[in-house]
Amino acid sequence: MTASPAPPGPSSWIRRVRDLAREREAVLLAHNYQRPEVQEAADFVGDSLELSRKAAGVEGRVIVFCGVRFMAETAALLAPDKTVLLPDEGAGCPMADMLEAEDLVEWKKQYPGRPVVLYVNTSAAAKAEADLCCTSANADAVVASLPEEEILFGPDKNLAAWTQRRTAKRIIAWDGWCHVHQGILPRDVAAARTRHPGAVLWAHPECRPEVLDLADRVLSTGGMVREAAASAAADVIIATECGMLHRLRRDHPDKRFFPVKENALCPNMKKVTLPKIAVALETMAPRVTVPPEIAARARRAIERMIRL
Repeated sequence: MTASPAPPGPSSWIRRVRDLAREREAVLLAHNYQRPEVQEAADFVGDSLELSRKAAGVEGRVIVFCGVRFMAETAALLAPDKTVLLPDEGAGCPMADMLEAEDLVEWKKQYPGRPVVLYVNTSAAAKAEADLCCTSANADAVVASLPEEEILFGPDKNLAAWTQRRTAKRIIAWDGWCHVHQGILPRDVAAARTRHPGAVLWAHPECRPEVLDLADRVLSTGGMVREAAASAAADVIIATECGMLHRLRRDHPDKRFFPVKENALCPNMKKVTLPKIAVALETMAPRVTVPPEIAARARRAIERMIRL
């Protein structure tokens, strides 16, 4: 298959991507933080937990993961018989880089016998050293499922702090964070409430504890989607990555959604573009694979999460 000339606009790119996906028997999975046009081209848009479940049961021969590397690795773990493509192989996650497998091995030595819960925002190699994975949507349920009273939790210290509030167990947290959510400050919340008086505020649990204290609801991105459908609120301030706004505004044109700050953007999430998706489908690259000796152990931690 040879590369074709670049179509002139987003709608043409979407058609081109959809045509290529049909030819390749491919399914496009996109995270809620992806560019609006990428979300529009995708077969399914969701949060990390939803995308994990989707990857585990997806039909077709190819998965194009519109997100970052750890997400594509998770798809490769859960669908080992599929070809998994990541349109930009440089789309990483700084938070995941804060806790490498080697770091986790040494950390476990300091706390022998404690189970390890890892946020899905980690590499497959790190997951292979964990007992269970979690997402922002199910961290409290994952922690509650363990019989031990002390638990190692990484890499996000903010999600760990939020989960600690919701359990009697003692959580020992790694000192990691998402730079986008860590950059949202109480003064940003105050300024947003001044700009939009009467609006409610929904915050992602990756935000700082002092920001979560100011929120009306603390929700994963999937939780925000569900809350938008159920809530009577007409005006909502969203304290998370700005890509979330596209889906909320598209699905609920009768409501108004505002970013807590305009520059709450993840550059890695924005690396995937429609032209890159087209090239990935034309060339069947870059492909994401996980070494078998790592995959078997990492898959166990993810599958235990999904069974919950």
